[in-house]
Amino acid sequence: MIQEKILRILNSIRENRSLPPLADVASSARLREDFGFDSFDLAELTVRIEDEFSVDVFEDGIVETVGELCAKIEKAR
Repeated sequence: MIQEKILRILNSIRENRSLPPLADVASSARLREDFGFDSFDLAELTVRIEDEFSVDVFEDGIVETVGELCAKIEKAR
């Protein structure tokens, strides 16, 4: 369920960049390298995840993969 919500958020950010939506996403997918997210995209991702899950996933360091996002959200629950 967390990964589904993250996919929805990622696709929303991709849509803003005129990129096609993803059907699914691997836990090992890297935010910068695989999605091409820049610092503005990561800032938007942070805000959207905080709104959805009430968790600041970048509070204690850089998060590089979808799996790391999921782990931080799970840990905060």
